[in-house]
Amino acid sequence: MGLKSKMLVMVMVIGALGSAPLMAEAQLGNIIGSLLGVINVQGVVYCTADGNIGTINATSTPVFPNAVVQLQCGNGNIVSTTTTNNMGSFSMLLNPLQFLLSTLLTDCNVVVRTPLINCNATLPSTGFLTSRMQFVGRFVQDGIMEIMKVAPNLFTFISPSA
Repeated sequence: MGLKSKMLVMVMVIGALGSAPLMAEAQLGNIIGSLLGVINVQGVVYCTADGNIGTINATSTPVFPNAVVQLQCGNGNIVSTTTTNNMGSFSMLLNPLQFLLSTLLTDCNVVVRTPLINCNATLPSTGFLTSRMQFVGRFVQDGIMEIMKVAPNLFTFISPSA
């Protein structure tokens, strides 16, 4: 969406909300920020027993390419899916009109279901990685688009018997 289109949407929203004098200024700011923003869930999955970067020789910790990463909320509802690139990185863009940041941080997990054996034959062939999420920060792009960055905390390996 171009800058002119974003400005038009913002003007239309402000005009429509002008007839609601009881709406607090903070609520108006949240609505406009949501219309002109995105939540970016991003991180790196490493090819280790717990999916995290190694603690002894971090520069040589291999990444986990081509791993399927899911964002699961509530009772395991999959709300977004992506695949890590050749650097083990993933990114999911979410519409803040559909996801409250507070709910995302308390009720959602990043889950890697691709077996660890796919990146290292000595790792388990069953089980999966999971991580709660943490808020990284808010960033403004082009002076108008707000990006809220969220990342996995530490991954935990869940064995099939757990």
